[in-house]
Amino acid sequence: EFISSDMPVFVKARLKSGGTRFQLNDQLDFECLDGYESRLGHTTGSIVCGNTGWSDTPTCYDEGKCGPPPPIENGDITSFPLKAYAPGSSVEYRCQTFYALHGNSTIICSNGQWSEPPKCLDACVISEEIMEKHNIQLRWRHEKKFYSRTGDIIEFMCKVGYHRKSQGDSFRTTCQEGKLMYPTCV
Repeated sequence: EFISSDMPVFVKARLKSGGTRFQLNDQLDFECLDGYESRLGHTTGSIVCGNTGWSDTPTCYDEGKCGPPPPIENGDITSFPLKAYAPGSSVEYRCQTFYALHGNSTIICSNGQWSEPPKCLDACVISEEIMEKHNIQLRWRHEKKFYSRTGDIIEFMCKVGYHRKSQGDSFRTTCQEGKLMYPTCV
């Protein structure tokens, strides 16, 4: 049985090769109009005449690509940045040491926009100087300097010979984006 395909409808594309009627297994080459690309990011493509007609519609797109992923403070993407990313592409972020990743570590390109990048939250630095000022020490550790991530709970206690300044003072405190509330002993 003789099968032929009529000329397909082009979407943001034009015919590259000649011919107006195509037989089974004939290939039709098309090219995208200026500024448009195929779904895979190419400027040309081809379709094949099959038993049920054309294998695809010759379609090119202009929207959906994303530029380089947004930079974030104290963090970076784990892959080499590209000039352009196809729709559906994703990149992963990681934070520098002692910074806590807050949000989604992976962002996705869709409709020419990246999803919301994560934040790298500051660590809390607990130094001997600060503890001296408040007459406190770490409850479970003996370092002179200690780094704590956002969300970590730190426990203090009064130094020997000192007592808590007020009963309301909590000796369990949480690191919040580089900030800590210190209890005081007198």
